[in-house]
Amino acid sequence: MARCIMTFVATILLAAGVQAQTRQSEEMAYRVKDQAFNHSQVEGISHFITDRLGSRLAASKQKMRAEKLVTDTLKSFGFDNVHTEFAFEFTKGGWDNEKNYVAMTAPYYCSFAANPKAWSGSTDGLVTGDCILLEATDTTSLSNYRGKLHGKIVIMPIAREYELSFRPMAKRYTDEELSEMTKDNRPSNPWGRWSSGSNKGLQQAIDSLIKAERPLAVIVGDGTFNIPGSRGVNYKVGDPEPVPEIVLPTEDHGRMVRLLKGGDEVKMELDVRNTFTDNQKINNIIAEIPGTDPKLKNEVVLIGAHLDSWHGGTGGADNGSGCITMIEAMRILKALDIKPRRTIRLALWGGEEQGLYGSRGYADHKLYDKAQKKKLPEYDDFALYLNMDFGSGRFKGVYMEEDDMAYPYFEAWKQPLVSLGFDTFSPMSVGSTDHVSFTRLGLPAFQFIQDPLDYFRAYHTTMDTYERLSLDDLKVNAAIVAWLAYSAAMDDGRIPVKPGYPKTSQK
Repeated sequence: MARCIMTFVATILLAAGVQAQTRQSEEMAYRVKDQAFNHSQVEGISHFITDRLGSRLAASKQKMRAEKLVTDTLKSFGFDNVHTEFAFEFTKGGWDNEKNYVAMTAPYYCSFAANPKAWSGSTDGLVTGDCILLEATDTTSLSNYRGKLHGKIVIMPIAREYELSFRPMAKRYTDEELSEMTKDNRPSNPWGRWSSGSNKGLQQAIDSLIKAERPLAVIVGDGTFNIPGSRGVNYKVGDPEPVPEIVLPTEDHGRMVRLLKGGDEVKMELDVRNTFTDNQKINNIIAEIPGTDPKLKNEVVLIGAHLDSWHGGTGGADNGSGCITMIEAMRILKALDIKPRRTIRLALWGGEEQGLYGSRGYADHKLYDKAQKKKLPEYDDFALYLNMDFGSGRFKGVYMEEDDMAYPYFEAWKQPLVSLGFDTFSPMSVGSTDHVSFTRLGLPAFQFIQDPLDYFRAYHTTMDTYERLSLDDLKVNAAIVAWLAYSAAMDDGRIPVKPGYPKTSQK
């Protein structure tokens, strides 16, 4: 009898579990795909996010301009509760590049594709100067440069030698690679231990020397194929304006290093103007399709991507592509006039590139009070977060964040998406983007597995523009997000919080 009872209970529990993951109708799947593929607005949204908005460095005047234009556009789509909301204090303040001319004038003339480091200072108009190569392996050898840098243009040594690569410029995942991702490697800790290997003491000494001697500028190499990278310097509002720091591509920087080592006299002329603004706020942009179920409407299915970018390009792959996908997914659902049971909320985060500030602020204000070590009202209403931030490539599946409880839901929701190639669920946890602000609280938040395309060649460089977007991939991605968000908003059940969370030791 006991065995019969246990079998009966197990059957009931199994049935309840299956019922908790609700599969939506094929008719609705057809409507989502029809809207995504036959009535797409991806091309127009892509042009808007990249070409029209331009670069969107955190707290910059360009970013503030973008916030206004984006909120106006989201309102034009008819979304509810469209607004910007404060997320985080940002002591670096705003910074914008307004002029940028960099050239070598001796031993011969050559203009360079250059990119000033964000939050670095300006030159005093057009300046010319002799270049000096600063090669120091320790603080003792660094002392040889004291009194020699003022009025010079400091060329930093080559940090990484260029190596010929035989990898294709862009690629898609193979079936074998996707299959390998589905294996659970947690016992073997595949990430191992990471170490930067950098000499922080020496770098701090170099920074102090530069600050004391005030050379005309500092030149570093970063980026290949004559494309400079985008980086920033340490600065906070109220500090003295830093020395101008300029990034050159590996090829141009390496040329000057070799000339100087070979004994040639190298000169440069520079005209760089950067402006600082006392805008110490990181904002997020929010829009919604409100829930309609009296019992579930306060629960939130959140989808998002970061709107901020580095200043060199227009943030096409990183992360205009994510914003385009999420806006188009919301547009699809709005065009279909759906009435979700749960609220579907779009968040376009600010300050991701400087430290996940936008999503961290959202979590701190709405979900979990770290100081009081207690849940906030929206924690228990958090149903799901879907994030996109790995470039423009097509979605192949989801990194499941070691969340075994989420598998049954995605398995139920994926059926209309398998024909689009969406069928890989990897146990892996991945980092470095906005979903981490929620996974650290044990909440169901996920990043998509995406074809890499040419993301790692282009991101964080001046090359990250509209041309890095694969519009067909973005159409597929938007359809997938729309379907998953709809499915999660309509499901009888929802993915539970991980056991033991939120941990009272959250920092």
